[in-house]
Amino acid sequence: MAETTLDLARLRLRDGDVAGAIRTLEKIEAAARDDPWILQQVAGTYLQCGQHLRAHRCYARSAELQPSNPDCLYNLATSKTALGELDEADRLFTEAIRLNPQDYGAWLNRSALRKQTPERNHVEQLRYVKSHLAADDEGQVQVCYALAKELEDLQRHDEAFAALQEGSHRRRLGMTYDVAEDEAAMAAIARCFGAGLLNGAAPGFDSDRPIFILGLPRSGTTLVDRIVSSHSQVESLGEHTSLALAVMKRAGQAKGKVALIEQSAQIDFAELGRGYCQAIDGFGSPAPRLVDKTPQNFLYLGLIHLALPRAKIIHLRRQPMDICYAIYKTLFRAGYPFSYSLQEVGRYYLAYHRLMEHWRALLPGAFLDVDYEAVVADPGAETRRMLEYLELDWEEACLQFHRHRGPAATASAVQVRQPIYSSSVGLWRKYHRQLAPLAGKLREHGITVD
Repeated sequence: MAETTLDLARLRLRDGDVAGAIRTLEKIEAAARDDPWILQQVAGTYLQCGQHLRAHRCYARSAELQPSNPDCLYNLATSKTALGELDEADRLFTEAIRLNPQDYGAWLNRSALRKQTPERNHVEQLRYVKSHLAADDEGQVQVCYALAKELEDLQRHDEAFAALQEGSHRRRLGMTYDVAEDEAAMAAIARCFGAGLLNGAAPGFDSDRPIFILGLPRSGTTLVDRIVSSHSQVESLGEHTSLALAVMKRAGQAKGKVALIEQSAQIDFAELGRGYCQAIDGFGSPAPRLVDKTPQNFLYLGLIHLALPRAKIIHLRRQPMDICYAIYKTLFRAGYPFSYSLQEVGRYYLAYHRLMEHWRALLPGAFLDVDYEAVVADPGAETRRMLEYLELDWEEACLQFHRHRGPAATASAVQVRQPIYSSSVGLWRKYHRQLAPLAGKLREHGITVD
């Protein structure tokens, strides 16, 4: 019975009825207080609804019921990470590893919780684990990424890159992906959302509640999200699929990405905006302004402009080589299949760059470009610029974003608990030899990398 009701909650979520999905989950949770497996499923679906505190409650109860179940401890640790309880997350990951040394995700996540030091790190443990894994064991990928992260912290850069290269290669071998499909999709977006459509469509839905923070992954979207959502009038909904689901619902079934793009250019844009706003209202936040921090919404920038002409859009940029390297060194939980090959990272970056140039030319003033390096160099000035664009009064709390208690469930969840730091700026130069082919490829296409 509970599984059937869970399916109903997920159907409601896919249909854009977030509030209905949450109500359904609350009923399941109340009836499953002593069923750790159902609680785990409820927690995972709560997360899709942006309900981190409710998810944490379920994970905590599940771990209370099964304190020696490493899966329960792992999920509670990830929840603690999102909520900024990093010491407790470290303890839980360590206990999960003790109970199940083959939980390689726990090894990786534990490595990411803090900067490793010569006095305190797990490098030798990780090397030992790796040496005892079969060559084709999937755990090799996570162990390699954990090693790369810790070795980079220790400034053993050649060793770090070697581990990263092995991990990314292993990850890529297990995937079916062709970057040409994404290149074609971005070209199709530019073709379908041209000047005629962008300038001649009927008015969209009238709401100034949504704020979109977008760009490539690892571009600084989480940092800016934390700064903006530290304002008293703003709350972040994090990364969610409400926009993509609303587009697919209205565009209908399509045979491939390009067909979906073509169909999406013919939908009722005002209805899209209305449906999206109903979805984000369903998250239950009373804040006047809500942030959607889904990086790949840059693909939908034209649709956002047509559907929600009063929405504010902040686009994060970052030095090309730094962002390409940052993407390459991240083992994403889902999405971004281009990130496991430097050649494909470069091709995807070029396609993204062309699309953003298209939006910039056709939609002047429709979004604010913010450079990650500028935020790091002068957070006060850039925060003022962003708040002015968002038509929000200055609040000092925005500069104290690292004290903000709201959840953060991205690859930057640990970093945004710290004050702004500049150690990631120019980091790619530590690997200039290994990254030389990528730098050459970008230069060939007119991208400034120096």
